[in-house]
Amino acid sequence: MALPSLARVPSPPDPILGLADAYRSDPRPGKINLSWGVFVDDSGTTPVLATVIEAERRLAAAAATKLYRPIDGEVAYRELVRGLALGEDHEAVVSGRALATQTPGGTGGLRVAADFLRQTGSGQTLWMSEPTWPNHPQLFSTAGFKLRTYPYTDPSGRRIDEAAMLEALGQASPGDVVLLHGCCHNPTGVDPSRDLWRRIGDVVEERRLLPFVDLAYQGFGDGLAEDAAGLRELLRPGAELLVATSFSKTFSLYAERVGALIVVARSAKDAAAVQTNVRTAIRTNYSNPPAHGADVVRTILADADLRARWEVELAAMRDRINTSRANLVAALHERAIPGDWDAIADQRGMFALLGLSKAQVDRLREEHAVYVVGAGRINVAGFTSTNMAPFADALATVIAPS
Repeated sequence: MALPSLARVPSPPDPILGLADAYRSDPRPGKINLSWGVFVDDSGTTPVLATVIEAERRLAAAAATKLYRPIDGEVAYRELVRGLALGEDHEAVVSGRALATQTPGGTGGLRVAADFLRQTGSGQTLWMSEPTWPNHPQLFSTAGFKLRTYPYTDPSGRRIDEAAMLEALGQASPGDVVLLHGCCHNPTGVDPSRDLWRRIGDVVEERRLLPFVDLAYQGFGDGLAEDAAGLRELLRPGAELLVATSFSKTFSLYAERVGALIVVARSAKDAAAVQTNVRTAIRTNYSNPPAHGADVVRTILADADLRARWEVELAAMRDRINTSRANLVAALHERAIPGDWDAIADQRGMFALLGLSKAQVDRLREEHAVYVVGAGRINVAGFTSTNMAPFADALATVIAPS
């Protein structure tokens, strides 16, 4: 037997990870990578948080076994991350109709949910914003969904086109799944207002849609509770929804792959039945979740002192990102670079979309060793005091009027 012929055709590189590989092999000094979605400090290092180091010290001291974990993760972890996303006193939590499952990162949560929905005969169509994270369409199309898009930003790429977005969602059919970014929209950095979240919830309720919230950056925008406000606006009495959450960024646990899938059902009885199907989807995929990263998150969230210290660390990362946004806008204005830049300072999260042409993106990489994604998506969290000015100089060159 031989491998199938299609297996011998090279697959195109991932648009983000492929750039990271190209960046690593680039020998030029002063190269700048704003394509990879990781937080760095001013030295360009992605640090291990002090609270993570302390949690790992405690775990090492108490280590007794490396047995398999339950298919859906340990109860303490599941309850803590559910409370973090939904609020510990929320009706859906108190009533037991919201259950969390540990997954390998937020991406794992998205995939488990996709498999669970397809295996149980749920909606065949999934709506996602245009633009969205490049892995969203790949992940859900591979899982078997028919993909539709709804407009997100206006032509500037800096503001949400609310009317167009709501009109498109109003065309969705009952049972369709609507994928929404909970906060810190990737790639635009533009988030719905509280009022827009309420109107999205109205459309979801009227059209009987299933919302699926990708909450990968809770705490990187305005704060833990503030960044979950949109999600909680959708969480109406009796409403059903899905949430995928990640702790890669907010705990700086990128390599540990820690996340969760939260399913909110109509009742505690329904939630318990749903959980059996989620377990089946996991069992036929990776069988059991990894332990270490989840244990770190559980240890921090369960200890009042560690949690308070982690929230201080989280606030410092958030403040650094927001300061970088303001500094970037100032640098672009100093160079009189044509464009609508002011809104970048008001956006939230790690990413901003510059609206560049492919030719401009190529010139940044080829002529200036500056790596950005797609139509100029940059990772604002990748700026340092040494690379901000060179980036702005390079951008001024490629945008300069001919």
